[in-house]
Amino acid sequence: MDASAETRARKPPASRKIAGRGRPSRSDDKVNYKEIILDGAEHLFAQHGFHGVTTRQVAVEAGVDVALVHYYFGTKRGLFDAVFARRAEILNAARLASLDAYERDNAGALTPMGAIAAFIDPMIDISLTGGPGWKSYFALVAQVNNTPAWGGVTMTRFFDPVVHRLIDVLGLAMPQAREQELYWGYQFLTGAMMLCVSETGRIDLLSEGACRSSDLEAIRHRLTGYCAAGFCALVESQPSVTSLSAT
Repeated sequence: MDASAETRARKPPASRKIAGRGRPSRSDDKVNYKEIILDGAEHLFAQHGFHGVTTRQVAVEAGVDVALVHYYFGTKRGLFDAVFARRAEILNAARLASLDAYERDNAGALTPMGAIAAFIDPMIDISLTGGPGWKSYFALVAQVNNTPAWGGVTMTRFFDPVVHRLIDVLGLAMPQAREQELYWGYQFLTGAMMLCVSETGRIDLLSEGACRSSDLEAIRHRLTGYCAAGFCALVESQPSVTSLSAT
């Protein structure tokens, strides 16, 4: 969806009447209010976080009555989870397909860089081509990933299967690696990756324009190489089996 189309979906034109209270009428059947509400909520949550947004603000953003928000999603947390799940399903499917294809096509010649590229590239590709809704979504995921109170639980709920698949492929690429080191490596990878796809503009200011946070193609190979080198360094410096048994 292009930017103008997404804006129209998020903010209906003035000629559209605000949807009535509660259950939508039959005359509204062709209007996908659920998606419109999700678009509006995603936009606001990405800007202000979970606690900085009310369901009434979402209703105003979507051009619907607040009762319709509660009809579809129940609570604000129900709405937030629906926002999170909607694109997580698409992203996870793309990553799993990419990891499966990498393992299948490179049997016996897997590398840390190849495995990490198979995991990161779908996110970069979607961010480059998916429109502003995906930009909002990745900014939101980055926020959740850094929320101590409940971020870990939320990330576990929506993303653990695909992360475990990455760990499995990395284990095949690095059979000498202890599983503990692979999990530490992922901890560092996810922080760097989510900062990059958030496109905060921080590096633009820090580098005085020499680097741009929106230059995802420049980020792609640098991030992959950086993370692969980090995994290799962790594995190279891991305690040997002999030293572990001695302790």
